[in-house]
Amino acid sequence: MDGSMTPGKGSDRVLILNPVSGSGDHVDDVVELAADHGFEIRRTEQGGDAKQFAREAAPEATLVAAAGGDGTLNAVVNGVAAADALETTTVAVVPAGTGNNFATNVGIRGLEHAFTVIEDGRRRTVDIATANDRCFVNSCVGGITAEASSETTTESKAALGVLAYVKHTIETVGEFDSLPLRVETAAGPNGETARSWEGEALFVLIGNCRRFTGARTAQANVEDGLLEVTIVEDAATTDLLEGAALEGLFGRDSTHIVRRRTPSLAIDSRADSIEYSLDGEILETETVRIETDPGALTLPVGDDYRPDPDDEERWHIGTPANQ
Repeated sequence: MDGSMTPGKGSDRVLILNPVSGSGDHVDDVVELAADHGFEIRRTEQGGDAKQFAREAAPEATLVAAAGGDGTLNAVVNGVAAADALETTTVAVVPAGTGNNFATNVGIRGLEHAFTVIEDGRRRTVDIATANDRCFVNSCVGGITAEASSETTTESKAALGVLAYVKHTIETVGEFDSLPLRVETAAGPNGETARSWEGEALFVLIGNCRRFTGARTAQANVEDGLLEVTIVEDAATTDLLEGAALEGLFGRDSTHIVRRRTPSLAIDSRADSIEYSLDGEILETETVRIETDPGALTLPVGDDYRPDPDDEERWHIGTPANQ
C-alpha cells in the first residue's frame, strides 16, 4: 500500500510520510502501522510534496495523517486548507520529527500511540492561525533566520523545541541586528484592549498551541481563539550575550519581555523584510497580518490533552512544563 494515488481513485485514509524527518529511522514502522490501519501511503521526495499530496487527497479523504515533524504537519494543514476541505477532513498527527512539539501538546506520545489515538481518541476542533494567508498550527517566530532554522542541531530542537532556534541565534551571531517593529494587537474577548507596541525587538514570537516559557513543551490553549504574543525587546541583548538561561529570560517576570493575548495582530517592519518561521517553514515579508481561525481544524487527541492547560496549572505562562 506504499504508492501514489491514481487520479479519481482517492482513498478515504491517506498518510503523508516524510522519510527524512527526525533521525529518519521511523519509515519502516510508520509504513507497517499505516498499512495495518488502512492508510494509503504517499512519501514525500522534495519540498512542496506534502502540501501537494494533502491538497490532492483532501477532497476524497475523510482522514489525512502527517507523519513527520511540525513542518510536515504544517504543510499538510496548508494543503487541506488549499483544497477548502478543513470542514470535511480530519488531520492526524504521527510524530516522526525531532521535537514533535505540537504532537506532545495534544497528548500524542509516539508512533504507535498516534495510531491508537487515531482509532480510539477524542476528536477536538482546534484553532489554526494564518500569517498572510499561510497557515500555522503551533507557532510563528520572527527574527529567526533561515540559516538558524536549518543549522540548529537535532539535539537542541529535541530539548527546546522552537526556542532552539532562538538559542542558536544567540550563540552564533556576533552582534544582534534588532528589528524596528510596530506591533498592533486587536481587542480580545477576555477584556484585553487593542494595544500597540513600537520599538526595537530581538524576536517576536506568536504561539497558537504553544507558549514561550523556556520549556520545550509549554502548551497554550488552542481552543480559545487567541494567540500568545511574546516580544523580546532589544534591551534584553545584554542578558542574552551574558548567557542568561532561556528559562529565566522567558520567565513570567522577566524584564523586557512584552506579552499579549489577542485574536489577531499586525506586525510592520520599519526597515527590511523579516524572516518568520511558521512551524519551521520560512516566510519573508515586511508586513504580516496574523489571525486565528477558531475551531477550524479537527484532529484526534490523546487522553493527556487538556484544552486549557491553566485549569490544572500544568503549564501556566512563565512556568516550565514537567518533562
